[in-house]
Amino acid sequence: MSNYLSQSWLIDRRHALKAFGSFISLPFLECMIPLRAAEKAIETPKRSAFIYLANGVHSLNYQITKPGKDYQFSRSLKPLEKHRDVITPISGLHHPGSLSHHHNCINIWLTGGKLGPSDRNTISVDQKMAEITAQHTRYPSLEVAITQESLAWTADGVRLPAMRRCSEIFASMFAEPKGGIAAQRRALRRKGSVLDDNLAEVRRMEKKMGNEDKGRMEQYLTSVREAEIRTRRADAWLDTPLPVISDADRTRTNRDIPDTKAGDYFRTVYDLMVLAFQTDVTRVATFSLGGEGQAISIPEIGITESRHQLSHHGGDMGYMEKLTNYDTFAIEQYSYFLTRLAETKDLSGQSLLGSTMSLFGSGMSYGHSHGNANLPLVFAGGTDLGLKHGSHLDFNLEAAGFQGYALGTDGGLTTAHYQTCSRPVNTDAHMSNLLLLMAQRMGVETDTFGDSNRVIAL
Repeated sequence: MSNYLSQSWLIDRRHALKAFGSFISLPFLECMIPLRAAEKAIETPKRSAFIYLANGVHSLNYQITKPGKDYQFSRSLKPLEKHRDVITPISGLHHPGSLSHHHNCINIWLTGGKLGPSDRNTISVDQKMAEITAQHTRYPSLEVAITQESLAWTADGVRLPAMRRCSEIFASMFAEPKGGIAAQRRALRRKGSVLDDNLAEVRRMEKKMGNEDKGRMEQYLTSVREAEIRTRRADAWLDTPLPVISDADRTRTNRDIPDTKAGDYFRTVYDLMVLAFQTDVTRVATFSLGGEGQAISIPEIGITESRHQLSHHGGDMGYMEKLTNYDTFAIEQYSYFLTRLAETKDLSGQSLLGSTMSLFGSGMSYGHSHGNANLPLVFAGGTDLGLKHGSHLDFNLEAAGFQGYALGTDGGLTTAHYQTCSRPVNTDAHMSNLLLLMAQRMGVETDTFGDSNRVIAL
């Protein structure tokens, strides 16, 4: 009792920060992978991109009501009509782990985990893919997020940091190291030495910790070990020449928020992702358009409210109209991404869209009531990986007792549709089944992912 009252077990905060300081925000944590792949992959590279839209959508103007190939595009999805043959709108999927914890939507969108108060997240599917592809590329993955909270999670439940500024993203992939390669190599080796010193210091501190703190510390030590791998990997790649970038591509990718309009920023990020895939800098990328409470406004189309504010519209017609316009705007930018993938050739001369799977969507369906069922998802590309598109895939219709969508006399959806977005119609239709399909097509040898119960056939 006397030890507890005297708090002799406390570790000085400044002392701890000194030990943690050089790795608490280390970028690009990764799993144990080869440091260098000397040879190029013989087969055409497989790529995946994930784009997240916060707070769901205005469901009544988004939902497609007819399954199969003869479906009609909804108002919000209309910008994707020209890509009909290479996309699959998907209805009826959900993450069971988010049904009672709506604030975890973005956190488990790519993990399929269950995040209660005491749960740790699991690996996200992009990082599972990166375990396979990283041996061939300079960077295992690319994480971009407007709010700097990425969609990517390591196997130890650590969220990877994200980049936000386009100039930073471009420089990280294509800029020569400051001071030259020799200076960069010295800096990397100093960093490795600092990591070693920190590891020794932390081991000494561990002796003063309780079990819970030791558990947290083990998570940090995992990050340190992964950072060491990355540091040695970066050293090995220094002798590999950077890709040659055209002046046109440099001009296309030099816009930053808040110095430009939202649409220009979104398209610039998409251009950077295309460029990263084209030059094989990485084969896995994620882009979050904002968190559930932090998605930006779009003044250029008259939206000065945050997306979170619009999603809690309370039936206000003006807010619902603006939310629809926001949805359509975001989907227009995604359509631009698909166009750029289709018109851009990779190093082997093939269209990037054929070898790139892309998933656009949200971890929430109806933001006003935090409805997490019937997630809005559009799956695109990857036809060279054996995927067949052109239909609306609707898992709601597989559920026994589903009477179809609640349509009014004018043919439009009524507010009764919100029930479909709040509770799963088909409880077996897990989004992880789609993530499992994507993982397998990327070459991940697994029969399960997250809370999957089968793999989707497409």
